[in-house]
Amino acid sequence: MNSTRLRFHYGYVIVACCCLMMGINVGISFSCAGIFYRPVSESLGIPVGEFGIYMSIMYITSTIFLPFAGRLLERYSSRWLFAANAAAMGLIYISMGLYDSVWEFYIAGGLLGITLAFLLYLSFPTLVNRWFRSRIGFMIGICSAASGIGGMLLNPLAGWMITEWGWRWAYATFGGLILLIIVPLLALLLRDYPSDIGLEPYRSRKDVSNDDSKVLKEGMTYREASHSPMFYGIILFAFIMMGTSTLNLFIPGYVSDNGFSLEQASLAASAVMAGVTVGKLALGWINDRSCLTGVAVTTIAGIGGLLVLLAGAESIALILTGGFLFGWAYAGVTVQTAMLTRNVFGSADYGRIYSVVSIALSAGGAVASGGWGLLADSTSDRFIFICGTVCLAICLLTGILVLRNKKSDSHQ
Repeated sequence: MNSTRLRFHYGYVIVACCCLMMGINVGISFSCAGIFYRPVSESLGIPVGEFGIYMSIMYITSTIFLPFAGRLLERYSSRWLFAANAAAMGLIYISMGLYDSVWEFYIAGGLLGITLAFLLYLSFPTLVNRWFRSRIGFMIGICSAASGIGGMLLNPLAGWMITEWGWRWAYATFGGLILLIIVPLLALLLRDYPSDIGLEPYRSRKDVSNDDSKVLKEGMTYREASHSPMFYGIILFAFIMMGTSTLNLFIPGYVSDNGFSLEQASLAASAVMAGVTVGKLALGWINDRSCLTGVAVTTIAGIGGLLVLLAGAESIALILTGGFLFGWAYAGVTVQTAMLTRNVFGSADYGRIYSVVSIALSAGGAVASGGWGLLADSTSDRFIFICGTVCLAICLLTGILVLRNKKSDSHQ
């Protein structure tokens, strides 16, 4: 029975479900959001920054609702909570195709924020930690990478639909995609815990002989972590990383402003998502070996990407290269933050600790997604990209200090 479990484990099905949530639901909500900014704001006759406030509202709502979402996941079935929130998201996107006022988008942003508290911030970190005891970094990388794959595929589709059908039908089509594909699959395939179907969490062959119960209990409690300076360092890291990643929303507009077509702008957005996909897979593998290397790779690649975007504004090849590199910083938001948290505090109280870190992620998105837009309206996209390089440098230094502090604590 053990050998069969090692060859195939239902945890892989759970990972597939997480990939669906990240690829379609999160891919549409975040990875494809930027391609709609210019067409919708022009249609409504408002500045891009004013339209982008709906993303800030979405992040704010997620921030507020995350503690409640965490408690609901502890008390009720994650299977039905995720399926219900996916259904709600699908209906919201269908309704967005009917809006004629920016205030309607603001309301939709608030409702989407509630669904994303479940589908993004708590979905794959919670389920992977329930179902796996080995290769956690790699599995988190795979789940996270799905949002990049979704964005890479859906951005060109969104650009084509907006050009051919208009943004209203594009929104409605995405909503229908969620309702017809994601919701039924989550309801049919998701399970809360391995014990629900008579299994134990997945462990590699190498770890089967080890006493895994000890591994499960390693690390700090939430109370211990919250009294550590490393806790607040990780919160700062999460806040700035998420805030910087929202610059992704402004890359399509930056490309269009430099004389390229909407299709080329959507191609640039896909390049970012290609970087996200490769970056998340690579970061999962890297973090299973060295968390410090992961911090360095995600931040330095992002800085390089923004500099290439600034230097190569008139070359589509350089824009695509810069977008791909920046995607590695975007990848670090979920993978690197999750692995940094686990590396520093262990798994003893990971769920509770990471729920607070997730609030910092959401808060960073809330401040930056609207803030960058307003700043770009008063300055330029180039200026906010320069600010992004500074933010990523701060993240690099913060990550190094957190990990050094952890080492010094472990020697005491």
